[in-house]
Amino acid sequence: MSPLRSTTVAEYIAAAPAPARKRLREMRAMIAAAAPGASQSLKWSMPAFSHARILVTYAAFRDHVSLFPTPSAIRAFRKELAKYRTSAGTIQFPLDQPLPKALIKRIVAFRVKQAKEGDAKWRTR
Repeated sequence: MSPLRSTTVAEYIAAAPAPARKRLREMRAMIAAAAPGASQSLKWSMPAFSHARILVTYAAFRDHVSLFPTPSAIRAFRKELAKYRTSAGTIQFPLDQPLPKALIKRIVAFRVKQAKEGDAKWRTR
């Protein structure tokens, strides 16, 4: 089964390229710790964590795993993310480097806070 045909987060991780599986499991645990009570599902064929709204999604690629925390989170943490490849809403973490656990947890906590304080829509600019 390919990650695109997965129906659960566990299936997605199991179907991901072997080098990415460990990082995906680590990311899943970090996000769950930073967003207690968030539900897990697949959105756009990627694992996602949600409270009333989507908080973050994440995905595996050949050379990296990506975290998709929304543009507002990328802007809020831009200085700390300077050493990673980013775009408007994506952070790429190379597979050959350890994940920045504390940073990922802070980004997810930021998204949880946004969701609790207001209508933190998914693609807000």
